[in-house]
Amino acid sequence: MGNAQSPPANPRYASASRAFSKKELEDLKSLFASLAAQSQTNNQYIVPSVFKTYFGLHSPLGDRMFDLVSQKRKDQRLSFQDLVIAKGTYEKGTKDDIEEFIYQLVDLSGNGILDRSDLESVLTAMFETIFSEKDAELGPSSHKDVVDIFLNAATFSKHVEGSAEKSMSFEDFRNWCALLPSVKKYLASLLMPPDAGRPGSHVPCLLHGESVDSNMMLLRKEYAWHIGGALSQQELEEWKLLYHSAYNGLSFNTFLGNISKDGGPTVLIIKDKEGCVYGGYASQPFERHGDFYGDMKSFLFQLYPKASIFRPTGANKNLQWCAVNFSSDDIPNGIGFGGRVNHFGLFLSASFDQGHTFNCTTFGSPCLSKTSRICPEVIECWRVVPKGKQGTHDAVKGSVLERFKEDRHMLNMVGLANSSE
Repeated sequence: MGNAQSPPANPRYASASRAFSKKELEDLKSLFASLAAQSQTNNQYIVPSVFKTYFGLHSPLGDRMFDLVSQKRKDQRLSFQDLVIAKGTYEKGTKDDIEEFIYQLVDLSGNGILDRSDLESVLTAMFETIFSEKDAELGPSSHKDVVDIFLNAATFSKHVEGSAEKSMSFEDFRNWCALLPSVKKYLASLLMPPDAGRPGSHVPCLLHGESVDSNMMLLRKEYAWHIGGALSQQELEEWKLLYHSAYNGLSFNTFLGNISKDGGPTVLIIKDKEGCVYGGYASQPFERHGDFYGDMKSFLFQLYPKASIFRPTGANKNLQWCAVNFSSDDIPNGIGFGGRVNHFGLFLSASFDQGHTFNCTTFGSPCLSKTSRICPEVIECWRVVPKGKQGTHDAVKGSVLERFKEDRHMLNMVGLANSSE
């Protein structure tokens, strides 16, 4: 089969081959044979157009990927050895190997200078691909504001000789990827066939009542994709709107009532009067506690004016907070994430009209707004519905016993169950 059966003279090929099982190598040979046949090159090599069509890469990102995979030879030919070496590095390599490959990939011009225009082109191409089928009626410019939000999370600290503009160093890039795991997931999976459900491509289906105007929702599909970068594939099926302050009022009791009907993780989103949008992913239900609780799956995030995700650092276990009807100043009533009592990473008081956000070692997060004291303007909460559980949360609970259990759960949440007996 041409190069697919040639002796492995290249030591990089020999090394990369060892990263694959026998079956994986056979699958790669079959893939190469198919694409080489489509290229009409007597099974010797794959041409750029066939490569980009198969992997769904039709932008400058596709040109750059072909250049890297073909070892930058500029001969418009991709051999079987090239394919094995590239996939061995890009998919089977160390974390450093993979991030170095992606760093080179987003340098679209290949001049060693990764600047804002490179990132802007990459993000634009990503959003056009990810959301193309979902928003066929929208043009490329529809994502311009979201591209800017993602760019605002980037740091450019590398001096460029002869230029006043700084570029992005490798360390800058790694830090940017840590803040935007959805971007890294997507860029690390481009050599997977697009029909296989690439990591980083899945967008949760956002469900809400017919009376809810989607234009009033804080959670845009691009924001959901961003938040979902820190979650498993099973948590990216359906997200259901449980509470929206414009429809339910700024009420803590209503909030607790709406989210208490079934357990599970939730996404809390706040827009404050400064115009900043941010929130937290609660992996455990919001239930009455007198201290911090939760697990290491929770995290904080920013959505506007820049996009970032802050996952637990392991510094402490002060992950979630939900205090209801306590009378002690040492147990402030409300919901929160991280930090310490009265100095949370994010906190909403039980009045729902004020809160705060401080630098937080729990998540390594900064103040999420322009000021540490926040005044919420809009509050949303979404249920993350795990794969296989779709539809079960909408079942009508008709029996007296089931309604009693639901009411009882609510009383337990607010700490009134015993007093009602």
